[in-house]
Parts: sequence; C-alpha cells; structure tokens
Amino acid sequence: MPAIATSKFRVHNAQQFLEAFSEAADTKMYFYIGGVSGFVDDSNPPTPTNDTSSIEYSPWQDMIAAKRVQSTEVVQVIDRYNWATGVVYDQYDDQDADILDDNFYVMTADYNVYKCLWNNGAISSTVEPTGTSNSPFETADLYVWKYMYTVSTADALKFLTNEFMPVRTDTTVSTNAIDGGIHQIIVTAAGSAYSTAPTVTITGDGTGATATATTDTNLITKIVMDTVGTGYTQATATITGGGGTGATCRIIISPKGGHGADAPEELGGKFVMLNVRLDGTEDGTISVANDFRKVGLVRDPYTYGTTDIETTTNIRQTFKYVLTGVTGIFAPDDTVTVGTSTATVVEYDAGTLSLYTTMPYPSIAAFAGASTINSDNATPGGATIDSVVTPGLQPHSGDVLYIENRSPISRATDQIEDIKLIVEF
Repeated sequence: MPAIATSKFRVHNAQQFLEAFSEAADTKMYFYIGGVSGFVDDSNPPTPTNDTSSIEYSPWQDMIAAKRVQSTEVVQVIDRYNWATGVVYDQYDDQDADILDDNFYVMTADYNVYKCLWNNGAISSTVEPTGTSNSPFETADLYVWKYMYTVSTADALKFLTNEFMPVRTDTTVSTNAIDGGIHQIIVTAAGSAYSTAPTVTITGDGTGATATATTDTNLITKIVMDTVGTGYTQATATITGGGGTGATCRIIISPKGGHGADAPEELGGKFVMLNVRLDGTEDGTISVANDFRKVGLVRDPYTYGTTDIETTTNIRQTFKYVLTGVTGIFAPDDTVTVGTSTATVVEYDAGTLSLYTTMPYPSIAAFAGASTINSDNATPGGATIDSVVTPGLQPHSGDVLYIENRSPISRATDQIEDIKLIVEF
C-alpha cells in the first residue's frame, strides 16, 4: 500500500532523541573515541557498516575513552543558508512537498533567521532583512520576510558550522504567531482587460482575512493582504469585477500555530548536533599519547563488571597493566600478545611501568596477573603482568547508536577538541 513517513515524523524523532538527554529518567549517553591503529588509507576513512558485529562488538575492541554527553551539548540543527545578495530564495508554500529541502529561510550577518514568505515572483534578493518585528515585513526588493529567531552567541560558538545552524523557537515570536493566518495569495493567472481593481473574496473555515488586488496594464499583478485573519486550514480566493476576466489566484496558509510558532518543525529540524569538548587528558582519563580515528555514541553502558548503568562523566576505556621485567619501551600502536590473545598499545608510562592497551581479543581474561606479555616490537621483549586495572565501561553493554570514521586526530595535554556529531533522522 502506498505510504509515507511525513517530515513531522523525522522532526519528532529528532526531538525525542534530544529529550532523552534532559528527561527526569534521562538516558546516559556517552560519546566515545577509539581507533588508534591506522586505516588502509587514513585520508579516506572507510564507511562504517551496519552489520551486527560492527555495531555490537567491533566498537569496543578499539575504544579508548568515553565522555558523558550533557543536555547542554545537544541541539536540533538545520541546513545553514547565509543571506547573500543576488540569490533567488524559495518562498514558503503550504503545498510544496519539498519545502524542507528548499532554501526558504536565511541567516543574516546579525545571526537573525528569517523565513521567506514572498520572493516577488522568483527574483534575486538584493536587500538583507533586518530587525525582529513580530509581523512579516517587505524589503525594498519586494521580498516579504518573517523573523523567526536569533542564533545566540553561545549557540554560535558551540553549534554553528559551515553547513548547519542551531534552530530554536523564540518565545516572543511564538506567542505572537497567528494560527491559520493567510499572509500570501499568489496570482496564478493575470487575466486581461481589468480597467479597475477587482474584488478579492476569500472563503474558508477561518475568519477575518481580506485582500486587495493590484493592477498594471489591465493585468492583475499582485494581491496584497489587508488583514491576515485567523483559524484557516483551507481557503480559496476568487477575483470578480474590475471589468476584466480570467484572473485566478491561490492562497498560502501558514503552518499550524502560525509562522514562528515552532521553528524546529517549520524549518525542518530533522538533525541533532552533539558538541563534545575533550580538554587535554580530562583529569587523566583520556590519553594524549596517541591519536584516534573513530567516534561514536553508546547509550546506557554498564559500569565494568556490573549491570549498573554508568553515570560518571569521564571514562578511561583502556586496560592498564603494571609490568615487571621490562627490558625496553612499548611504543604506541605496537601489538602485544598473551597466548593467542592480542591488544594494541595505546600508551606506555616507562616511569611506572604502566602499559595501556585496547581490549584484549579474543580473551580479556588471558591478560592476567603473572602472565607473560610479548610485543611485536623486539625492543621490549617479554615482560610480566604484575597487576591489572580494568576500564570504566563493561564491553558490549548498552547500545551503540552512532559510528563515524574520521582522519586521525592527534592529541596533546594543552589541546582542546570540539567534536561535533550530526545525527540525521
């Protein structure tokens, strides 16, 4: 049977995901990093796959750290369209099935966001909209704009990128939105022989909308709203009188609640951005001795060795082995072996003889006290594991929701990385 999942469904899913971070019984969402070993081509990371092994098990094998994502670090975002002169912007149309893929809104140099209600017959925009009026307004190029909200300085610093911008509802704009208002009537046929302005009659399930037709050289060129009315979900307009014939028009009705009532829904907030900041070693939990190539999200992982959902902010996910009998230095990315199980070296502290590795595979238990550990690097030779410190999270617990491969990111103690993830619904 023919069916569609509407745009509202996608926006709803984005909002539900966002709410998971702030609900009373909130989801514990962790951003993780991993992948210290290089890809075949680090400049062209492979696309992750969605098979069970790749989402249930593989991420844990090279995960090295995790950080809990807070509600202040997530926001709905939309495609970014900067206003620029000479561009023809699409206009809002309640009958345009692809409206959310169109550039019918802009962000200006003042970080104000406006929705285009009329593009003057698809001409280029030459006048940048300004101001925060609650009513639609016309600029000198005859575009009609509706102010939606302003991207705050804090949001710009945290969530604004070249491709995306945060979207939030301005409460003042929402309060003043007109539910079921008619802000535009499009002339679909200009007719002929109109010696005087004809009468425009609006019929529908709302009340109060009135309009006036404008003529030029005996043609109907434009219809101007005198009052937008309220409560319309369907409406038609007819043109009569004026001595002419043949003019037709089509009404555009505002979205439910009115323009500006719900900016994320009106502008297509089907994306959620997470911005996680890694500041140096994060109190010793995140290695700066190695790079990483993989990032992702895991929901409600357990504390290591338990079935309790973890709540700590910063998590070291490497296995730590305190060694004896070391005759050399373990280098990052070396492969170490105990029996038939292997792990990758993340870092080595020669002062404390502490070796940090990824999860041993296939057996975590093989890397135990008194075990002999060997390296593929001949320099350190063999060593003995004296004691083991397990990581913070129980491998294979929770649900891995997002995986992304990137070119390698190197770290340093005085370095901060703002890592942005874009999740599309």
